[in-house]
Amino acid sequence: MEILFVSHKYPPATGGMEKQSYELIEGMHAHAIVRKIVYTGEESYFQFFRKLNGRILSMIHRYPKIGIIHFNDGLIAAVGLWHVGYTHLRRVVTLHGLDVVFPLKVYQRFILPRFNRYDHIVAVSHATATAAIRRGIDKKKVSVIANGIDHQLEPKNNIEDWEQFRHKYHLPAHRKILVTLGRPVKRKGFSWFIREVLPLLPEEYHLVMAGPLSKEPSKVDKLLAGLPERCRTLYMLFMGYPSDQAALCTLLNDPAYDKKITHLGKLPLEEVEILLSHAEAFLMPNIKVEGDMEGFGLVCLEASACGALVLASALDGITDAIQHQKNGIQVEPENAEAWSQAIQHRWDTEGQQRYAFRKYTLNHFGWDKMVNDYAVLFKRLCQHKKRG
Repeated sequence: MEILFVSHKYPPATGGMEKQSYELIEGMHAHAIVRKIVYTGEESYFQFFRKLNGRILSMIHRYPKIGIIHFNDGLIAAVGLWHVGYTHLRRVVTLHGLDVVFPLKVYQRFILPRFNRYDHIVAVSHATATAAIRRGIDKKKVSVIANGIDHQLEPKNNIEDWEQFRHKYHLPAHRKILVTLGRPVKRKGFSWFIREVLPLLPEEYHLVMAGPLSKEPSKVDKLLAGLPERCRTLYMLFMGYPSDQAALCTLLNDPAYDKKITHLGKLPLEEVEILLSHAEAFLMPNIKVEGDMEGFGLVCLEASACGALVLASALDGITDAIQHQKNGIQVEPENAEAWSQAIQHRWDTEGQQRYAFRKYTLNHFGWDKMVNDYAVLFKRLCQHKKRG
């Protein structure tokens, strides 16, 4: 079995999709002969997509035993719809959340339904699969393969490390630390949580946020401000732009909140592990945003693997990652009182529940498991001759 992987989400860029793409391609070496065409940043995205059809044809001419082409997200698959010269090969697409719900009418009406031309669609969660089927994708062509997780992530329980971390970042002593991670996009619900939930919590709680944050408006921010709202929204969604950043910065500078929150910016992995290991809870308070969705919720699993108690909105693909009372707690989205009660509930006094939750996460999610599931799918597709 020989497979060509095509991806524009790949290291050195960082992010959940880049990680998933890398682990899939590297892991598949154990099951098949692997070829790849990936975006590495050495040219513009425009040039990468413009040359892609020719590069695929060149690759399958050079390696005629290639039987399957895998596109790692909806954008690159959408471009592939207009390619020529390799429709005789099996073609598989992985769809993430935004790939399905992107709110552009021409995409929803004329592009997404044409994904039925592909031989198989892999959705990263049941929520993503359901959304795709509702939009006209043949359910017989759809299967769900969850993302994996790095099993090398582990709790960092050394008290001295925690004290050094707390001192370095001037975190208040004797407070219960709540943690959020990630880019400030609206669906993450960061500013919603600060406005609606934080005031309901006792003073003993302190919110620590980590992730990229620009506190000053960039040139792009100023350009976006001049666009019509619809165009601005589509751009932010398409580019994964930090759409909640302006609101978050305003709240961080508000005297009503600034003593209750510390934003650390982007942290190295070692410090993230320390923070999660000593936090009262990790929070993922996602909210419903029209035209956007959380495809899976990988960061929840990473937090669980680090020994954190995970509280996450019962929304979108997050419910595939966090199973209620098995590896975390699902909370009703956009219900401030429910969130306040969940945070203040005494879930774990001896650490046993965190240990059980972490064990469940590691037993049910892993990059090896994800790769094996893809390998089974690819082998099944290879065993059936393509018609037409």
